[in-house]
Formats: sequence, structure tokens, C-alpha cells
Amino acid sequence: MATVAASIDRITAFGDRAHVITWTPLTTTNDNGGAIEMPGSADRSVQFTGTFGAGGTVILQGSNVAAPAAGTDADWATLTDPQGNAISKTAAALEAVSELTRWIRAKVTAGDGTTSITAQLLVKR
Repeated sequence: MATVAASIDRITAFGDRAHVITWTPLTTTNDNGGAIEMPGSADRSVQFTGTFGAGGTVILQGSNVAAPAAGTDADWATLTDPQGNAISKTAAALEAVSELTRWIRAKVTAGDGTTSITAQLLVKR
């Protein structure tokens, strides 16, 4: 499976030090979002949009390993929302992220040939 590179946009409104990290398109063949190292950005929320297809599922993962492996889940854990629920979505959604991890990525774990998801992570210092 291939890794989808992240694009990073800096938000400059009102002097905020915030960024939006976008992984797109996440599909069943391009399922791993490229890992982003941003441990200084404690306030985080993620929004998933796009076509989920039959059985399409996207998750948000984090890792504190110095150099987590991209092609395996061995170094990664699914992150949770403030209620303790895994951030694992089968439809468009927006969630706050509870854990502060060194690395973060989005990943498609199921779907069909129509699955094409965009994950946008807002982070703020």
C-alpha cells in the first residue's frame, strides 16, 4: 500500500499559530497518511470528508516511537475523542483529539473501489 503525503497550510488569521494538515485522497490502495511530527501542537481536531464507499472506514493514529514504521500498525495506536471513543469513522465527521503524540497520521482501514477520503487535522500551539 502507498503512503499519501500530507500538505500543511499555515493559518495566519489574528496571529494564531495554527496549521491544517491534509491527507488526500486516502483510498484502499493509498491507505496510509504520511506521518506528521507536531508534538508542540496540543489542541487538535480532525475532520473526515469524501466518499466512504461500501464499508469505508478511516481512523486517526498516533505514535511516540522515535521513527514509527509506515507500512505497519505495530508502532501506532488509534487515538480517541474526549469521551474515550476511538476515532474510527464510517461517515463524514469532526472530532476533537484527546491524546498528544509525537507523530500523527490518518489511515483507511476498509472500503471499496469508490472509497476516497480527505482527512484534515487542525493543530494549534
